[in-house]
Amino acid sequence: MIQIKRFNSITPDFDSNLEKLLAFENAQDNAVDSIVTTILADIRKRKDTALIEYTNRFDRLSATSAKDLELTQNHLQQSLAALSPAQRNALEQAAQRIRSYHEKQPLNSWQYTDPDDTLLGQKVTPLDRVGLYVPGGKASYPSSVLMNAIPAKVADVKELIMVVPTPAGERNDMVLAAAAISKVDRVFTIGGAQAIGALAYGTETIPQVDKIVGPGNAYVAAAKRQVFGIVGIDMVAGPSEILVICDGKTDPDWIAMDLFSQAEHDELAQSILLSPDAEFLDQVMHSINRLISEMPRKDVIRTALENRGALIQVQDLEEACAIANRIAPEHLELSVDQPENWVNKIRHAGAIFLGRHACEALGDYCAGPNHVLPTSRTARFSSPLGVYDFQKRSSLIQVSQQGAAKLGEIASVLAYGEGLQAHALSAEYRYKKQ
Repeated sequence: MIQIKRFNSITPDFDSNLEKLLAFENAQDNAVDSIVTTILADIRKRKDTALIEYTNRFDRLSATSAKDLELTQNHLQQSLAALSPAQRNALEQAAQRIRSYHEKQPLNSWQYTDPDDTLLGQKVTPLDRVGLYVPGGKASYPSSVLMNAIPAKVADVKELIMVVPTPAGERNDMVLAAAAISKVDRVFTIGGAQAIGALAYGTETIPQVDKIVGPGNAYVAAAKRQVFGIVGIDMVAGPSEILVICDGKTDPDWIAMDLFSQAEHDELAQSILLSPDAEFLDQVMHSINRLISEMPRKDVIRTALENRGALIQVQDLEEACAIANRIAPEHLELSVDQPENWVNKIRHAGAIFLGRHACEALGDYCAGPNHVLPTSRTARFSSPLGVYDFQKRSSLIQVSQQGAAKLGEIASVLAYGEGLQAHALSAEYRYKKQ
């Protein structure tokens, strides 16, 4: 029997219990940080030489040159050709849906001219070069390639460089095929903190990028934190999360499996169900205990559900939405009748799934929206990865003689008020006769 927590929102200790449930000490491991700091400094100093040494040591390879670590486009096409028809079709259909969704996102440049003939606006331009980190070896995350690479390409990033470790030379055809379908420009078989360092600082072989995206282990996450500011990063993601709001009318087996779908990621993942129907919560608990034995990752699921999962009885769906906003989950399922009537009650969530048939797993792979989402309550202030993450915006200011006189007087007063005389004079020179 799984010992998953049961709460009721009307009990006096509910707020404190919820706070404890949501608390996640994402403490940085000092030992990991120290190792990463050393690796990054070595990559920055010795470049390719250090990169080859670390790659050979950690991935058990015998490369003699960084060029040995690059895969050609032919390699990617060979991996694509090696897939079964079902695998290739699934990747291509998912890619098409992801591309179609993201093509609706691009931010356009704009400008206007105000009454004093001053032109103001915004110029949107893509990043020049982006690095994409993908876990490798036995891990197979082709969906991560699609979700990170496709919006970058839609944004018109000039060069997309993917790094993926190949421990003992083990390559994953689905990952490399996804790179081919996503039109990744260059692929290097490197991983870990050394790969992040190579992308951030550049080496003789690997060019420096402007931004690094993609998931990784604790060393990769620590390296991304440390190089932020030298390059941009997407985010440092926490454990995966799902929150399900259900009115009690959905098949309890469906809901149990939805909770499993996040719990199977790792022991720190969080799965929470909110429902006003106590009997339905009992039914879901029964489904959980009946279905858990069928799961290959049952030990991981059990640990996640017992440590960070909960079934919560609420007074009504209105309260469920209010609690959801406190939790600000990565994934939120509104498994209710007429979900469109409740979606406007939700202010904070990475992705919102509407209705009983919209399970989170579809969003992970092929629905279209990005699966790179804010975790650990950061949905309160951040958004899913998108085309906008691969673009930057420059302000446009063109001032006429008439505008220089009007704006110069305003700027001069404010500059003197701040004690910045050169600022004031710079503005005054444009409209005062000398």
